[in-house]
Amino acid sequence: MNQEELKQILPHRDAMLLVDETELIGNEAHGKYHFTGDEWFFKGHFPGNPIVPGVILCEILAQSAVVLLKQEASKDALYLFAGLDKVRFRESVRPGDVIETECIITKSRPPFYFAKGQGYVNGKLCVTAEFSFAMKKE
Repeated sequence: MNQEELKQILPHRDAMLLVDETELIGNEAHGKYHFTGDEWFFKGHFPGNPIVPGVILCEILAQSAVVLLKQEASKDALYLFAGLDKVRFRESVRPGDVIETECIITKSRPPFYFAKGQGYVNGKLCVTAEFSFAMKKE
């Protein structure tokens, strides 16, 4: 899926749509995002030594995982973070890097969904997390 297809599932736009593409492989979602260096958060995190904030990495994992719920999604479905657990940052992610994600849904109890994911840059593990969503109908 490209960004235009992702916009059919995700409500994020412009500066907060943090997945360039995704691919469903079995029960896994694989996503990619290329950090250009022009992203808004690099201006202050950290000047002269820009690093992607951890919360942004978690958001990328979540956006990648939500595509696994596309069969259950409707136009009025909004998936909101309900929790983050066991988050670990192992390597810094910087401008020019491409993060590749792998996410799975571990449990489903609608309207709650539980997932875990990993993010890699050049094959090196950068972030791992377990997280949950709540689906809200608009």
